[in-house]
Amino acid sequence: MDAKKKITVPLIYAVTIAAIGSLQFGYNTGVINAPEKIIQGFFNRTLSERSGKPPSPELLTSLWSLSVAIFSVGGMIGSFSVSLFVNRFGRRNSMLLVNILAFAGGTFMAFSKMAKAVEMLIIGRFVIGVFCGLCTGFVPMYISEVSPTSLRGAFGTLNQLGIVVGILVAQIFGLEGIMGTEPLWPLLLGFTVLPALLQCVALLFCPESPRFLLINKMEEEKAQAVLQKLRGTQDVSQDILEMKEESAKMSQEKKATVPELFRSPSYRQAIIIAIVLQLSQQLSGINAVFYYSTGIFERAGITQPVYATIGAGIVNTVFTVVSLFLVERAGRRTLHLVGLGGMAVCAAVMTIALALKDTVGWIRYISIIATFGFVALFEIGPGPIPWFIVAELFSQGPRPAAMAVAGCSNWTSNFLVGMLFPYAEKLCGPYVFLIFLVFLVIFFVFTFFKVPETKGRTFEDISRGFEGRAEASPTSPVEKNPMVELNSIQPNK
Repeated sequence: MDAKKKITVPLIYAVTIAAIGSLQFGYNTGVINAPEKIIQGFFNRTLSERSGKPPSPELLTSLWSLSVAIFSVGGMIGSFSVSLFVNRFGRRNSMLLVNILAFAGGTFMAFSKMAKAVEMLIIGRFVIGVFCGLCTGFVPMYISEVSPTSLRGAFGTLNQLGIVVGILVAQIFGLEGIMGTEPLWPLLLGFTVLPALLQCVALLFCPESPRFLLINKMEEEKAQAVLQKLRGTQDVSQDILEMKEESAKMSQEKKATVPELFRSPSYRQAIIIAIVLQLSQQLSGINAVFYYSTGIFERAGITQPVYATIGAGIVNTVFTVVSLFLVERAGRRTLHLVGLGGMAVCAAVMTIALALKDTVGWIRYISIIATFGFVALFEIGPGPIPWFIVAELFSQGPRPAAMAVAGCSNWTSNFLVGMLFPYAEKLCGPYVFLIFLVFLVIFFVFTFFKVPETKGRTFEDISRGFEGRAEASPTSPVEKNPMVELNSIQPNK
């Protein structure tokens, strides 16, 4: 087997252990939904005991909303802090270090009931949010830097697979027959400590990113040894040469700070694409479907909506695996377009089905099929691709800052959707998904005209394409439209 396409045990081990961070993100996103009424009961009892009178319904609603939303606020802060860690401690050591936050957040949440402290649960959600925000930068960056070019997309999809498996595990653990009960809900929230412990131990046997070792630390021998182990071959000269070229270019550039990403013509188009792709993930409506799926299924007339929600989680997971096998064949851009276009169709069908559910009896089943289709198509493209394509669009120097900006955009839009969707639903009723339909059409058009294909290209090739220099002569008109040039390059076979 070609060394560039060889899948080795050390490589599988490294990307799988890194993806535990993604699983943590998914788990802590979904875990709060199932025990909602039980936790609100805890808030009610605790505040009643303190003040001697029951709290108002408005206060309970506000505290619950804060418990949910504070996770995203922590995520914004964490994601924007990515570059502070990875440039100083390295990729692997950063993942190891921030598990301290997982232990702290999980402990706060697990003991909040025993301590009769609502504040502990809210602080725990914030701390775990910061941890998950950092993970959304660390994991795709580490995976992209240890993976060979020909497998970067497939392994990059493991990040999203970790997220959806985490959500599914949270949904299953949250069932009343498992941990979604009055005595066990603190364990449900505190369970996040166990994956953190597993990752801490396992990361000790993972290598540091070879790109970080060579380009940032100038430790060529260590980088070469890591590459030989990951690639399963002694000849890693091509990888080393590519990294040296990138290092030489990086040494000639100004330090890539966040403001520089927007000021520099070399980075501006790439960072705009990175931000829009992250927005296309969150503003597609997928979080609205998952946050409020139980309600959607109830209104569709399903008698056991919680199991329909878990069914959507299973579809989520299965189609992420499908994407893993498709991404290196079909390409990132194609899958993203297919996903966005298909989701737009499903959003239109869901709107019609919800509007007619009271007059046409059988249409409730169309609503469920459209919801499952919406979820499946999300995992084909808009789910996995924005996370790892950001790492592909930038070379080693600007990559940490770009991941921070993109991650913060993702978390901010996640927060806004979570906060604003209930109001939009009250205002628009069954037509609420038309809002997301408009966004999906806009993102489809943007992707079609502006997003380049990165399949099979090295980081250096991609970054050169944005500068209008990729295999183009100085007089070529391509310099005026580097996107066209980058899309025209054929991937390495």
